[in-house]
Amino acid sequence: MDVGPGERRDRLPARRHQGHGRRGRLHGDPHQTTPRQADNSLLVGVGDLIGASPLESALFHDEPTVDLMNQLDMKASSVGNHEFDKGYKELERIQNGGCSPVDGCRFDHPYRGARFRYLGANVTFKSSGENALPPYWIQRVNGVPVGFIGEPLQDTPSVTSPSGTAGLRFGDEVTTANRYADLLSRKGVKTIVLLLHQGDDDKVPNGPNTCDVAGGGPGTAIATRVSPKIDVVFSAHTHQQYVCWVKDPTGHRRPFVQGRSYGRELSVVDLRIDPRTHDVLRGRTQAFNRIVTRDVPKDPKAEALISRAVDLAAPTADKPVGRISQDIDTTPVGESPIGDVVADAQLAATTSQGAQIALVDPGDLRASLTYRPPTGTVTYGDAYAVQPFDNTLMTMSLTGAQLKAVLEQAFPNRGNRPLLLIPSANMRYTWSQSAPAGSKITSITVNGQPVQPTATYRVTVNDFLARGGDGFTVFPQGTNVTSDGKDLAAFTACLGAHEPLAPPPLNRIAQTA
Repeated sequence: MDVGPGERRDRLPARRHQGHGRRGRLHGDPHQTTPRQADNSLLVGVGDLIGASPLESALFHDEPTVDLMNQLDMKASSVGNHEFDKGYKELERIQNGGCSPVDGCRFDHPYRGARFRYLGANVTFKSSGENALPPYWIQRVNGVPVGFIGEPLQDTPSVTSPSGTAGLRFGDEVTTANRYADLLSRKGVKTIVLLLHQGDDDKVPNGPNTCDVAGGGPGTAIATRVSPKIDVVFSAHTHQQYVCWVKDPTGHRRPFVQGRSYGRELSVVDLRIDPRTHDVLRGRTQAFNRIVTRDVPKDPKAEALISRAVDLAAPTADKPVGRISQDIDTTPVGESPIGDVVADAQLAATTSQGAQIALVDPGDLRASLTYRPPTGTVTYGDAYAVQPFDNTLMTMSLTGAQLKAVLEQAFPNRGNRPLLLIPSANMRYTWSQSAPAGSKITSITVNGQPVQPTATYRVTVNDFLARGGDGFTVFPQGTNVTSDGKDLAAFTACLGAHEPLAPPPLNRIAQTA
């Protein structure tokens, strides 16, 4: 941020990528300031820097990704839900350094931790109510203090394994942000940025700098309600792209932006600050998403880091596990060829537990399988990219009425993009968008026979769903629950058993009027 009288503008770009502290908390003084970065440009993040990452990073507990963020001189980032995939203790290690308690130091010797500060203003310990992470970070630019408040979405426990958020409470985003905006203001910080791991969905496919978001989304609701002391809201989580100008509670405009996912775009906000009052001149603020291209020379240090991770991972990543006859694609919602394959694989892996059907959450499927000529070989790394969460398969007994009820949970508060669970090949169901809530599932069959409300069915899902993840709260009502291996092992076994594997027809879910 440029605080001088000149015409230069300085950037606050934020991208989304993606030893232990005392008394069980992440150490670090939230009042600490760090030296001014060259060109008055600060790189900050909005969470999900780690977790569900490529095998070349995941094999080494995401230390390569953190090393890259350190190279880029990232200053701070909110935590996202994926920062909690492996639990709070592992997040402590990622922040503060030290070897993994699982398999020691495999990448860095020793791993020194993140030089940027992870923030979670609304994350507290259930036992004491104390902050589990620093709530904010202050960075000085040309002598002007700039405050960053970081928050994950309040619903983090519903989109993360229960073990990952055990002992933690996630508070209301607006109430928390307002409290710390007031605190920063009392400390003399007048330029305040909210790093919010929550966002909105697009209504239609759009360009990187449009604002065609679904009305009433959670991101907009927060961005319009947080304190007028907050000048910028960077958002994340929904993997969308938009540059919106929303009105704060006093009617003044401020940018609310998101830059897609996987490092494809960089959200940039150029601020002009009054050098006397240290207030942001909002009328001179600019915001845009910059598409990341590959037409610049590779950075030697980054290239060396990536090459080392790729080389160390190669013996595992390059191992062939099967063949496909053509691309097997995925989609973010609804039935997909890869979803059908995974559901069939999970059923096959759990028939010894009496499984009759399997259901898959499309949100757990993170990549497609791309045909690689001439033989269509699929490697372990390819399979891992599809299912990177290391989930355990669980088989439970549900009544037909419970099975219908859990399918109905695809719809509440999800608008026109219901999170339809993908069934194995022996199950079919139909749904209606126009039907009232609770009656949208219009038919279900298993092995060609209508599901009976009082009959019992053995259903396989992963442990995330089994514990009620993504709002599917009927699954924890299941009885006679057994576990049988990992989802990725089931997937690779399916690939090896059907060579070459062809994409199945999409005929398991149908929409009626």
